Amino acid sequence: MRLQLAASAVLIAFLASCSAPKKLKESEARYTQLQSKYNTSQQALQDCNNELKKQNALSQQQITHLNAQIAQERANNDQMIGHLRDLSVISSSQAESIQKSLANINSKDAYIKDLQSAMARKDSLNMALVMNLKGVIGNMDDQDIDIKIDKGVVYIDISDKLLFKTGSYEVTDRAREVLGKVAKVLNNQPQIEFMVEGHTDPVPFARGVLLDNWDLSVKRATSVVRILQNEYHIPPARMTAAGRSEYVPVTTNDTAEGRSKNRRTRIVILPELDQFFKLLETPQR
Repeated sequence: MRLQLAASAVLIAFLASCSAPKKLKESEARYTQLQSKYNTSQQALQDCNNELKKQNALSQQQITHLNAQIAQERANNDQMIGHLRDLSVISSSQAESIQKSLANINSKDAYIKDLQSAMARKDSLNMALVMNLKGVIGNMDDQDIDIKIDKGVVYIDISDKLLFKTGSYEVTDRAREVLGKVAKVLNNQPQIEFMVEGHTDPVPFARGVLLDNWDLSVKRATSVVRILQNEYHIPPARMTAAGRSEYVPVTTNDTAEGRSKNRRTRIVILPELDQFFKLLETPQR
């Protein structure tokens, strides 16, 4: 009996010693994977912070320039009124009336600052959106998908080779995975409306019901919109499908590489213009 117990103890110790290295290797592999994701997220955060600093610096330059212009206009107006009064071209009451009219510039200053503040808030929201998108998509090849901000608008460019087979408007399985990740972020921002644009190169194309590149670009846009609506439950009222054919290239069509970049589907995050319209409707005193 003792012999059997001893044998069992030895066997258990042996099995434990065999499983420990396996668990260690699994833990190391898991650690490496998590570290890679952490590094990717850190790089995305750094890129977004750098872009935000650049946007803020540009906005500050514009504000400084506008303030300088306003100050110069005030000085010119005061000088002009002084000259006119000295020359007796206008009466004191007329000068006072002109002065009151020019004083309205102060209220316009506040109005301009409100607009600038709204633009700054929108830039911050856009940067957060870009960071979220890059975070969920991960370290995908930049040639396949590109997320950027240009003139205050967020663009998501997805390459033709990732989404569709040549000359087809049927979305690939890999593209569905990418669209699902994009949809996850868009669903978390229910106030956002966006446009899905289909783009082609200038090589003539016609097949079946498709008469030309116009038809192909539109069908590709509507294919993406249907997937976002039917499979990822984005409300259709938030989306617009558009075909741009070959007429809005991002680079030259003189090379195969250039044509490949121009064949893309672009998701454009539409600006929330209602916020600016509300500011415009605010009565100025």
